[in-house]
Amino acid sequence: MNEMERDMIRDIIERRSCKSYKPDPVPRELVDQVIEAGLHAASGLNRQSGKILAVTNREIRDRLSALNAKYDPKKRPDPFYNAPVVLVVFADRSEPMGIYDGSLMLGNMMMAAKALGLGSCWIHRAAEVLDDPEGKEILQKAGLTGSYIGIGNLVLGWPEVMPEGALKRKEERVYRLD
Repeated sequence: MNEMERDMIRDIIERRSCKSYKPDPVPRELVDQVIEAGLHAASGLNRQSGKILAVTNREIRDRLSALNAKYDPKKRPDPFYNAPVVLVVFADRSEPMGIYDGSLMLGNMMMAAKALGLGSCWIHRAAEVLDDPEGKEILQKAGLTGSYIGIGNLVLGWPEVMPEGALKRKEERVYRLD
């Protein structure tokens, strides 16, 4: 295994969710690199059904966060942890592989964020948000008028504190038939 391969495996093992962000904006070229990684995720039958709504506008980001908080069982005031960027991953409801494709996109984007020195965190409740009339209105602002299912929100930003090292993994999660 060469050094680059070792670094990639280490990054996969050590990637952690960031839950505290600086308010500093993320340069668009970095956001675009994260998005590009998501667009190159594996997809069922190569249908590439996952879609991404990139939100860097603070007012819209705050509306999405408030809407997400409406469905948050913990009732956090900002479930997006003050991250300045939200990448909403969704798919057309008619796509049978949409949720799987979108999940792989989110995974790729989290790894890209790690490689670029950004913090990221997958925030749930995208389905509830995009089913809400206000969520549908936000999609319409972006020119999206179909019937969509939200898969996840990826928040991005510069970490206040980046969690270091791998977390301990649960036992008995691998079974073998050698």
